[in-house]
Amino acid sequence: MAVAWLVAAVATVMPAAGTAEAADGTAPPPMANGFGLTQVEAVHGDATEFYLTVTTPEVTGRHHIKIILPRSYYDDPNRRYPVLYFLHGSPDDPIVQNYPALRTSDSMITVIPDGGARGWYANWLNQRTVLGAQNWENFHLKQVIPFIDANLRTVATKKGRAVAGVSMGGFGALHYAQVRPDLFSQTASLSGDIDLSAKSMDLRFAVVASLIDATGAICASSSGSCDPNDSPYKPGVDSDAAFGSPYPVFNADWRWNEVDPAAHMDRLRSVGVSIYVGNGGGSPTEPEFWLEGAAKHAKAAMDALGMSYSYVNYGDGSGWGTNCNGGHNAWCWEADLRDLIPRLERSFAS
Repeated sequence: MAVAWLVAAVATVMPAAGTAEAADGTAPPPMANGFGLTQVEAVHGDATEFYLTVTTPEVTGRHHIKIILPRSYYDDPNRRYPVLYFLHGSPDDPIVQNYPALRTSDSMITVIPDGGARGWYANWLNQRTVLGAQNWENFHLKQVIPFIDANLRTVATKKGRAVAGVSMGGFGALHYAQVRPDLFSQTASLSGDIDLSAKSMDLRFAVVASLIDATGAICASSSGSCDPNDSPYKPGVDSDAAFGSPYPVFNADWRWNEVDPAAHMDRLRSVGVSIYVGNGGGSPTEPEFWLEGAAKHAKAAMDALGMSYSYVNYGDGSGWGTNCNGGHNAWCWEADLRDLIPRLERSFAS
C-alpha cells in the first residue's frame, strides 16, 4: 500500500465560438484562438471566473484552462494586471481548484491550466505511449502564456508573472521557473515533489507509480471493494515514459537528475522562491512526511548558494490556518495561499 499513498503525494488569431462580450458584467470576455490552442466548447462561468476547453497538438485530448479575474478588471480598460499561473496536483483538474484564497486578490489575474492526471509538467521522453502526445511544458510555456497575454490585459513581462503549484504542481512551478527564469519573477511550491534525486527515491517512485497506474494494479490484486477501473491513472504506461529510466545505475537516470528542482536551485537566482511544507504529524503514512525531506533538501541547496527565499515549515499545522493538520490536503494549501498571495501582490507592486 506504500505506493498507493505515495501517488497521492504528487498564430493566426480568429474569433472563438461560444464567447460573449462582458460589457454587462455577467459574461466572460471574448477569447480568440491562437498559438496552437483551439476552443472546442463555449466558455463556462461568469465575468470574473470561468474556464475554457481547448485542444492542442502538443497534448492529446481536451484541456481546461480556468481563469480568475480581479473584480476591478472591467473598471479601467487601460489597466493591466500581473498573472499568477497556478499549477494543480495529481490527479486534479483546473475546474476543481476552488481555493477561496485565489479569489481574494483584486490586483492580479490567476490562470489555472490543465496539467493532466500525471503529466508532471514535462515534455515526455516517450511520445508514442497509448496516451499520445504529452508535451505539457510546451503547452504551458509556449502556448498558454502567449494566449493569455494576447487575450487579457496582462503585464506581459517577467516582472508581471509568477508560477506556483501544489504537490505535482509544486514540482512544475519550480521546474518551469528553472527552465525559463526569464518568464517568471516569483515561484512557489506548496507541498511539492521538489526533490526527484536518488536522495528522495520515495518521491521518484511516486511519479513512477502514477505512470504505471500502480493504484489500479494494487486495487485489482486486493481483496477489498475498490474498483481498479476507477483509478485516475488508467491506462498505465511504462516507467520510463516521462523521464527515462528511474534507476540510479550507470547514470541511467540522468534525465531525472536534470529535472530535479533541488539539484538546480542556482537557476533561480533571479527568481523569488517560496516553499511551504508540513510534516504530516510525523507519520510515515502521510505523504507530507516525505515531502518535508524534499523541501529541506531544496532549502539546504539555497543556503549553500547564499540565496534569499521564503521557507515555511508548518509542522503538524498547529496555528497554520483552519483545520490544517500538517498533512497533504487543501486545508493546509489554503493557509499557504493566504500567506503567499499578499506577498506576490507586494512583489508585483514594488
